[in-house]
Amino acid sequence: MFTPSERSALRDQLIAEARADARITGLALTGSGASGSEDEWSDIDLYLGVGTELPVVLEEWTARMYAEHGCVAHLDLRVRRTTYRVFFLASTLQVDVAFAPASEFGALGPAFRTVFGEAVEQAPFDRPLPADLIGMGWLYALHARSSIMRGKGWQAEHMISGLRDQVLMLACLRHDLPAGDGRGYHLLPPALLRPLEGCLVRAIDPAELDRALGATIQVFLGEVAAVDPSLASRLSAPLRELSLAT
Repeated sequence: MFTPSERSALRDQLIAEARADARITGLALTGSGASGSEDEWSDIDLYLGVGTELPVVLEEWTARMYAEHGCVAHLDLRVRRTTYRVFFLASTLQVDVAFAPASEFGALGPAFRTVFGEAVEQAPFDRPLPADLIGMGWLYALHARSSIMRGKGWQAEHMISGLRDQVLMLACLRHDLPAGDGRGYHLLPPALLRPLEGCLVRAIDPAELDRALGATIQVFLGEVAAVDPSLASRLSAPLRELSLAT
């Protein structure tokens, strides 16, 4: 396992390498390193603005991560024209480096602290719409029911978990918390989270799956009512019919 001091030393080294590369026009810290919430489990999050030869810079950094820093695997996430390359090191440290064209070097969220270079204002990401989350919720509920009836227990568990996630994201929107990737879930009020513990599937058998589905439908309807009482009223009877437990 990596130590916080090893993480800090590697981050300082990567920043120094970026400063020395004339093709890199800016660097920012993102994630917990920028927000002041870093702990012993945090990873390294860097955001690079690349003025020229972006594909070459990306591959050179990748080769160096494998040759010098013990990288064992990596994956890419792409947003707009920016590639987020996520490196997994043998020390278990995760190093996320965003390689952005200079025109996209700017904050997409609050956790962005420029180390050098000039940040460019970026259009923020759209937050999910409550109507879309509600629609996905009742769709997950329908498929959970059919999966149970078909004896597809693991698929049913997946669908019930998907319904529960829509509930949590709706609650995060209502409380003005981050709704993506579970980042705001732990910040929700305990009184709201407590009933959701009963939505967890405890065993892959029809009775337990039906119980969990019924519990999740119950809290889902509560969140829908907070957004659109009329829609919650229309959804109530058909959704409750999906589970014997309701």
